[in-house]
Amino acid sequence: MNLFYVLLIPLFLSCCRADPLGNFCNENTNISSGSQISVNIDLLLAEVVSNINITGYVATSSGMETDRVYGLAQCRGDVSRKDCSSCIKDAAKEIRRRCSNQADARIWYDYCFLRYTQDDFVGQVDTSIGIFYFNVENVSDPQSFNKELGHLMDNIRSEAVIPKNKGLGKGKTELSPFVTLYALVQCTWDLPQIDCAQCLAIAVGNFPNFCNNRKGCRVLYSSCYVRYELYPFFFPLDSDNGTSHGKTKVIVHH
Repeated sequence: MNLFYVLLIPLFLSCCRADPLGNFCNENTNISSGSQISVNIDLLLAEVVSNINITGYVATSSGMETDRVYGLAQCRGDVSRKDCSSCIKDAAKEIRRRCSNQADARIWYDYCFLRYTQDDFVGQVDTSIGIFYFNVENVSDPQSFNKELGHLMDNIRSEAVIPKNKGLGKGKTELSPFVTLYALVQCTWDLPQIDCAQCLAIAVGNFPNFCNNRKGCRVLYSSCYVRYELYPFFFPLDSDNGTSHGKTKVIVHH
């Protein structure tokens, strides 16, 4: 069954990295706090926190046989190593606080993503859990806006599947002398090019369902991330043109 949770959130800045955008704790994977699986999760998280600042990406495992746990952590490709490391440290603490009794858990932040589970998911597209943020305000000229948004998304999705870009694509387009559209997409590094393209296509394909004609939108999956706004949010930051960031709603879909 598809479940929807809708919240209204005022966002006057790009979401603070100290606050998670969302999390998922699989209640079908309950474990006891003193189990070997729980110990392995802690060991895995310690390794992730220790190594994330090397490249901004870690995929690893901890334990043996039925107690083995697989994990993945990745930062947004445009953030600094310092912010990346800080984000993953926060994520590792918060995911254990929120999902202390589950072996399958995921947490999303503005700057990073972290997950672990007993299933070896590395290299597989996962869009089973989706978090959608959208601005409550609509654009004034939907036809023109959606045309420009489509062109920009096509361009940066093409960038993301080029191997040297490691799943990251970002760009901007001027809608008027006073309004600029910014967009960013990213896949996790474990995905082959064709699977990255598939994940991004699914994310962008959900724009009409959750973000139709909206001034801003974020789609967060476990395998990819897509966002567009009418204000600068990725690095290096442009100077803000004074556009109101407004309020957003968030939908968790699984």
